Amino acid sequence: MEKNRPVQALPTRVEPIQVFPGMKSWLPPWLFRHEELIDAVENAETISQEALTNTINHIHFTDGHVHVLLRHPLYHESILLRARPEPSFGNNVICYWADDEKQGLELERFQLLFVVIDDGRSMIMVPAEVKEINREFVVIQMPLAGYAVGQRRARRFACREVAAELIQSGFQARGELVDFSPLGFRVKVTPDKLCSFRWFNSDELATIHLRRDHRLIFSGACRCVRQRISSEEREIVLAPVEKDIRRFKKKRIRNLRQHLVPSPSVVFDHPFLGRRVQLDVDDISTSGFSVTEDVDYRVLMPGMIIHEVVIKFAGLLKMNGTAQVIYGYEVDGKGVRCGLAILDMDINNYSSLTHILTSALDPHAHISTEVDMDALWEFFFRAGFIYPKKYRLIQSQKGKFKETYQKLYLENPEIARHFTYEKGGRIYGHISMVRAYDRAWMIHHHAAKAMESKRTGFIVLKQIMHYLNDMHRLPSANMDYVMCYFRPENKFPDRVFGGFARELANYGGCSMDLFAYLPYTHLSLGIHLPEGWTLRECNARDLWELNRFYSNHSGGLLLDALPLARKESRSDSLEGLYDRLGFSRTWEAYSLSCRDGLKAVLVMDQSNLGFNLSELLNSIKVLVTDSAGLPWDILSTALSQLTAKYQMEKIPILFYPYAYVEAKAIPHEKQYQLWILNVQYGNEYLEYMQRKFRISYT
Repeated sequence: MEKNRPVQALPTRVEPIQVFPGMKSWLPPWLFRHEELIDAVENAETISQEALTNTINHIHFTDGHVHVLLRHPLYHESILLRARPEPSFGNNVICYWADDEKQGLELERFQLLFVVIDDGRSMIMVPAEVKEINREFVVIQMPLAGYAVGQRRARRFACREVAAELIQSGFQARGELVDFSPLGFRVKVTPDKLCSFRWFNSDELATIHLRRDHRLIFSGACRCVRQRISSEEREIVLAPVEKDIRRFKKKRIRNLRQHLVPSPSVVFDHPFLGRRVQLDVDDISTSGFSVTEDVDYRVLMPGMIIHEVVIKFAGLLKMNGTAQVIYGYEVDGKGVRCGLAILDMDINNYSSLTHILTSALDPHAHISTEVDMDALWEFFFRAGFIYPKKYRLIQSQKGKFKETYQKLYLENPEIARHFTYEKGGRIYGHISMVRAYDRAWMIHHHAAKAMESKRTGFIVLKQIMHYLNDMHRLPSANMDYVMCYFRPENKFPDRVFGGFARELANYGGCSMDLFAYLPYTHLSLGIHLPEGWTLRECNARDLWELNRFYSNHSGGLLLDALPLARKESRSDSLEGLYDRLGFSRTWEAYSLSCRDGLKAVLVMDQSNLGFNLSELLNSIKVLVTDSAGLPWDILSTALSQLTAKYQMEKIPILFYPYAYVEAKAIPHEKQYQLWILNVQYGNEYLEYMQRKFRISYT
């Protein structure tokens, strides 16, 4: 037999033993049917006595076991019994029988052939001599050499503390993972109370779920390779069917994979084995990375989920996340190349990873790094972002503005991100975004100043699109929608944002709603609504009426992005997160009704001053549902009751639909388009930007 012949399973299938009432279940020992392994000893690789001794001691240290191959005195059949070795300090080793398989066997009559050690990769056959054998233990004398026969395609590892669940068309069994290799695994399971192994069809696929600490670490369809049959419990060897995992929908535009120098590394506790693994990263992007494993020591299986993986740069900067192995294939002479997708990562870690990758392409690009506040304010004024009329609105509160921006740009809270393009200590481009609602982020503060021949406005826009391209897939990002406000007459945002909405022509993917803007001054608090009119917090019926109106009038994403239903728990909400970070953020919906029904919904947005320089997160959105039935003086009175809750001289009021303002001849200052993107259409937006403005994402 050749040295590299694949190792077959030591045990073979045996018939179940019938258990009679009152009779204790007894599982017979493994029958050994692979005599060719014994024949292969003659041409096998030799293992020295010293190496055997070290192997035995390692097995003892890890609470492992060996197999003892015995021959029956009458039937010339061979059986395998498990034994736990004591330490080996000389020529003799004591091995205690590991289970009850020897019950009823007269072991003194059996002939010992070999001690068999499974090192995961091959079988080590040790032709030991028996010094003593009884029902408790066997004492063997170590030979001068052992023999390594056969070789598996992948090393097998013993597993602990991994729960297994096997499901097949109504059949369900639970137990534990016994051992594992990247090509398959062995589970020991017992059927659920109302199930029977008679229902299990070994010729059909089954689904296996593996969990550690109640967290799913593998789930997939498998085929049964072999099983050890008994009436109550079975050991089943399974091989996954899928070799590649398609975790996410295929995208036409993907963030560039980069080969960094020095190369980062990944460190994690193996979910099946519970031991530490460290591997060098071949290439990496914000969506995942690849590594190369040694063929003899590969431990990654496609589909395996690693909940706490650490990406390390130069051994100092560390980013934690959750990853899943999505493929693994052998590369001639170079090992096994494995790809892992990043399933989740908190926003600060994701920002650090994106910053490293972006800076490797362009050192002037920065993502949520500490900003020189003097340089930032100088840029806002120099670029014309804070123009005289806007500054007149904020100058009386400039101290609070400075305090808010100091916390946002230096403490780097998880509710906000900023992107800058800098050179020589000066800022030439800036864009930022804030988590405005539970599942919606708002892009704002887009400003740029020419730097040589570079289009810095497009560069920072590219930065944020590059960032969002993978961020929205991360559950911890809480991002289903991206939104922004812009003036319709501003050509740049109208082309960049409005142009896509018009081209897509799908309000479920990207919508725009036109609002009228009016800075509202406090009125006398003594004004009351006329009899028959009420202003109160929205209830479920009010929101249902609002949804009916909006879906027929617009059909856009506004009410999807703004969750107006009252939250049960504030501590788990976005409002609670802002509070824990030292910020303020609330929004409440009020219904303005007459006897004949709902007339408008007024949404009060409140936040720290300066969170948005136009104070659109310190505003009231008026969503008029019955334009004909709502006089302006009634609406104005209702607004005056809500504006008392704001600590501002003028409160921005946004009216929708714009036709109401026109019909009532309400004086207003300007218009705003509210643009909302469903992030499921994010790749279509990137394609639009690439096609229209030649923005490359590589």
